[in-house]
Amino acid sequence: MFEQLFGSKTRVKLLSLFYNNPDRPFYVREITRKIDEQINSVRRELQNLLNIGIVRSVSQSNRLYYEVNAKYKFHKELQSIFQRIPAKSKEIKQTKEEDHIFKGLQKAGNVRMAFLTGAFVRGSHQQIDIFIIGDMNKSQLAKIVGDMEKEMNRELNYAAMTIEDFDYRRNLNDRFLTDILDENKIILVDKIGVFAKTTPKDNKDQTETTIVGVTAKAEVQAEASADDKSL
Repeated sequence: MFEQLFGSKTRVKLLSLFYNNPDRPFYVREITRKIDEQINSVRRELQNLLNIGIVRSVSQSNRLYYEVNAKYKFHKELQSIFQRIPAKSKEIKQTKEEDHIFKGLQKAGNVRMAFLTGAFVRGSHQQIDIFIIGDMNKSQLAKIVGDMEKEMNRELNYAAMTIEDFDYRRNLNDRFLTDILDENKIILVDKIGVFAKTTPKDNKDQTETTIVGVTAKAEVQAEASADDKSL
């Protein structure tokens, strides 16, 4: 159905790749591997998308990258379409990189918080690409990241720590932790509320936690202050 609507299978895969990874630039050969299409077909469709204005090209580290153009006039509409397509078909599954990475990390233990930065995010100068908090099996995690490196044909640097270690280093204002938390990032999961936003509403605190691009809202009854209790 989508091939008929958008003109070709390659174009559908490209649009899904870009709109499901909006903060992530890709180079041509990387795109070719991810969507499993011939490079000539990929180049032709990329040029079409460039001409329309859906994607833009950027030069980085002597390599030409392509990323979604957030200024395209129908950007939000197209993003809404492609982010809502169920990942049932192999073609769409291939393009949902964040989901794929998160599912892989889960095989190594109980992931409480994780995000992508560094090579996964345009404008990031961070050396670390994947940051994880949880109870992880170190050898299993190393194997999973190694498999990702082979699949992506690039070296990936990661850091993993327990919640106890994270809390301890955060209380010390650890420089490494402060820097990486302040970096541009793509949050995969945040079960411990590190990046939670709190806004008052009807005497309640509404906490929003982003999990793999989906916002989950939990309302927590606000506590009365000591001043309110005293008369």
